[in-house]
Amino acid sequence: MSDEDVRAILRDARTIAIVGASDRPDRASYGVADYLRRNTDYELWFVNPRLTELFGRPVYPDLASLPGAPDVVDVFRRSSELPQVAEEAIAAHAKVLWLQLGLADETVATTARSAGLQVVMDRCLKVEHQRLS
Repeated sequence: MSDEDVRAILRDARTIAIVGASDRPDRASYGVADYLRRNTDYELWFVNPRLTELFGRPVYPDLASLPGAPDVVDVFRRSSELPQVAEEAIAAHAKVLWLQLGLADETVATTARSAGLQVVMDRCLKVEHQRLS
């Protein structure tokens, strides 16, 4: 995916669901969520079945529980969980499936693209926002 495509995703997105959001400051998902909440106007929806609140906001157990369709689903999960997350993102009517640094799966990407989602792989949303915005 080109920088221009990523720039358009970041520009057009209004809601971002962070799957695998953590309340541990040493986790990448915490750092990305904290950066986004401090430096952007995105509406952030945190997803983690083990948490109920993060940064004073509710945490949802899964994508199906979100209050609406997310523009971007930003994934911080193991590679083995990507097929399930992709199916949930499709069912949630997401527009973009964003796989964080270290995550790339062409089969998952093909499934998501076939359902009409754009796919970003092996890129950090925070880094790309800082670089392209």
